[in-house]
Amino acid sequence: MTETTTRATGRNWGRFTLHYVEMIIAMFAGMFLLDMLESMAGLSFSYTTHPEAAYLLMALNMSIGMAAWMRFRGCGWGATLEMCAAMFAPAVPLFPLLWLGLIDGHGVMMAAHVAMFPVMLAVMFRRLDEFAGGHAH
Repeated sequence: MTETTTRATGRNWGRFTLHYVEMIIAMFAGMFLLDMLESMAGLSFSYTTHPEAAYLLMALNMSIGMAAWMRFRGCGWGATLEMCAAMFAPAVPLFPLLWLGLIDGHGVMMAAHVAMFPVMLAVMFRRLDEFAGGHAH
């Protein structure tokens, strides 16, 4: 057992942290790679003119990258889909603020990105045995 493993629970916090970092890297890789391909194909949306579409497409791109990595690593569909939902969930309370003119498209993007990380952690803590257990997925 490593020093990052708690004997009483069998949880490996180093493993948990590694999963979190890997998912963030995969999320950003999906976002940048797919955005580049979409831009080359003329499928880009502006945060100033089409903020909802821009955010939803970006969340989809992040989800694709993260889901691909999670499935490669052997994560189950439940955890994978919940983590993908974490890419979309932060925008839910922000879109009405956008529609009321209380926040602009860039504000939605910034606030949703900031909120995304704790939402991802919440999903991971919800499935703590899967992400920090001593067993493989």
